[in-house]
Amino acid sequence: MLLIYYKIAFAVSFLLTLIYVWIWDRRFDVNITAIFMLVPIANLGHVFMAAAQTQQEAATAVKIIYIGACFMPFFVTMGLFNICRIKISKLVRILLFALPVLLFASVLSIGYFPLFYSNLELTSLGGATGLIRTYGPMHTLFYPMVVVYILMGVGAIIYTIRSQKQVSKTTLGLLFLPIAITALGFFGNLVVGRRVEIITSTYILAEVMYLLIARRISLYNVSDTVIDSLVQNGDTGFVSVDLDFCYLGSNRTARRMIPALGELEVDHPITPELQTLFQTWLDTPDADVYRVGEGDDEHFYVVETADLVSGGQAHGYQFFIRDDTKNQKYLALVQHYNDELEQDVKNKTKHILEMQDNLILDMATMVESRDNSTGGHIRRTSQGIRILVNEMDLDPDFRENLTKAAPMHDIGKIAVDDAILRKPGRFTPEEFEQMKKHSHEGARILREILKDMDDEDFKRIAVNVAHYHHERWDGKGYPDGLKGEEIPLEARIMAIADVYDALVSKRVYKDKMSFEDADRIIREGMGTQFDPGLLDAYLRARPKLEEYYLTTDC
Repeated sequence: MLLIYYKIAFAVSFLLTLIYVWIWDRRFDVNITAIFMLVPIANLGHVFMAAAQTQQEAATAVKIIYIGACFMPFFVTMGLFNICRIKISKLVRILLFALPVLLFASVLSIGYFPLFYSNLELTSLGGATGLIRTYGPMHTLFYPMVVVYILMGVGAIIYTIRSQKQVSKTTLGLLFLPIAITALGFFGNLVVGRRVEIITSTYILAEVMYLLIARRISLYNVSDTVIDSLVQNGDTGFVSVDLDFCYLGSNRTARRMIPALGELEVDHPITPELQTLFQTWLDTPDADVYRVGEGDDEHFYVVETADLVSGGQAHGYQFFIRDDTKNQKYLALVQHYNDELEQDVKNKTKHILEMQDNLILDMATMVESRDNSTGGHIRRTSQGIRILVNEMDLDPDFRENLTKAAPMHDIGKIAVDDAILRKPGRFTPEEFEQMKKHSHEGARILREILKDMDDEDFKRIAVNVAHYHHERWDGKGYPDGLKGEEIPLEARIMAIADVYDALVSKRVYKDKMSFEDADRIIREGMGTQFDPGLLDAYLRARPKLEEYYLTTDC
C-alpha cells in the first residue's frame, strides 16, 4: 500500500508541474519554477525508496529524495524574498546557497563515508521497503538549516506586511501556507514516526498553493489598467494584433495616423510593412519617439506597447500611439535656433577676447616703446614662457593663461618717469628704487584694467606675474621680499624667462651674452634667485630656447 501511495504522490506532483508549465509566464518567479521541478524529483525518490531491493538502491533513492529536501527551503525563501521585494546581496545569496550544497554533498557520500548517515539498513513497512537510519554528524545541520529558512521567510512576510504598501496583502497571506505546509512536512515525521513519509503529501499541498500564488502575481500588471482611459482619449490611437500579427482592431484616431490600417480586415494578417513597424515598436519599448516617413509625410509618434491579456494569458499586443509631430518639429526648430545662437555667442565671445588680448598687448608694446633698453623684450619673453611651460606637467588652462599674461609683466613701467625709463646707461641707486616701483604699479594697473573680466584665473595669473616676477627664491627680491613657494608659481616661471632674455639680448648698456654663460648664470641661480624645482624643466627647454634666440633679432 505504501508503494501505491508514493506512486500516486509522484503522479499528482508531476501533474501539478505540468499544469504549472502549461500556465507558465515569463513573469513567473524563477524560484517558484525551481520548486515545481524539485517536488516531482523528490517524490520520485520516495517511489524508488519504497521499491528498493538492495541497500545500494535504497542509498540512491535517498540521494534523489534529498535533492528536494536540501534545496527546497532555499528556493522557497528566495522566491518569498522576491515576492516581498526584499533585495539581498549576491554574497548573502551565495552563502545561503552554500549550506544546502554542503549538506547535499554529504548526502552523496552515503554508502561511502559516514557523514550524513553512519549506517543504513533495509526494513519492510506496509509492503514497501523502509530504512533504519543511524545519523551522522552532517545530518545534525539539516533541521537547523530548515528552521533558519522558515524563520527568515516568516520574518520577511511580517516585515513586508508592516512596511510595504505595493505588495498584495492577500498574496502575503497565501505565502504563509506553503511555509507552514513545508514545516509540517519536514518535522511531521519526528512526531508521527517514519512509517509513512508525510512530506510527499505536503509537497503536493505546497504545489497547489504556489499555483495560486503564481497565477495571482501575474495579474499585478498595472499597465493593462490604463487601456480604457487611453482608448477614450481622442488624441491617442489604439491598435491590437494577436501573437501571429493578425489584425484585431483599431480606433479611428489610429486609422487617421496610419491610413494603411483602414485597408486591413479583422482576423487577417497585417501587411509586411506594418508588421515591420510594429515589431520595431515591440523590440525597442523604451524608445521615446519613432520617426515614420520623410519630407511632408514625416511624422513622429510616441508609442507605448503592452501585452493583450485575456484570462490571465497573453494573446497578442496592444499599441497606444500619440502623434507628436508638431511638438517634435517645434523642438527641432528651437534646437536649431539654440544651436545658431550658441555658435553666434561663441563667435562674438571669441572676438571680444581677441580684441581684449590685442588691446592689452598693444598697451604692453606701447609701454615697451618708451624703454630704450628692452626692444623686443615682450615678444621674446612671451615665446620663452611658451617654451618653458611646454616642458612642464601643468594644467593646459594654466599654461595658456600664463602665456597670454607674459607680455604684461612690465606694464607697470608706464608709471615710471621717462627720464629714468629712457636712460641709456645703468641706473643710480635712487633711479633703481624708482624703477622697482613698476612691479606694484603693474599689479594695480592690471587689477583695474581686468576688473570686469569673467576669467578669474587669468586675472590672478596676470596680476601675480606683473607683481612678483622680480622676487627671488632666497627672499632678496622685490617688491615684497617673498621667498620660496610664497612666490606664485607663475611669477617664478616668469623670472627665468625674464632674466634669460636679459642675459642673451643686447641692451644699450651691454652686449648680449653667450648661451653658455647665460646657462651657467641661470643654473648657479637655482636655489638663490630661481626656484630649484624648475631646473629640470629649464634644462629640457634650453635647446629650444637657444634655437629660438638664434633665429630672432635679439
